[in-house]
Amino acid sequence: MSISITKDLTEAVGIPRAVFVKWPLGHPMGERDNPAQQRTLLFDALQLLVEAEEPGIIREPGYRWRRETYSEPDWTALY
Repeated sequence: MSISITKDLTEAVGIPRAVFVKWPLGHPMGERDNPAQQRTLLFDALQLLVEAEEPGIIREPGYRWRRETYSEPDWTALY
């Protein structure tokens, strides 16, 4: 499992499961002081681990850097 900000490298390495976000280098988990954003991305990664049925999946949730409002994820959805 990987959280990636460089899709071409992630594809080349062949990571079995990844969440790709088009965010600036050095910020794979999001903006500092934005815990809801960071938890949302972590939730997406864990959800991919639960749902993925085959290797090679790169999920792109489509979040935009500094243009989204995040709320706390529903952690019970992972059970």
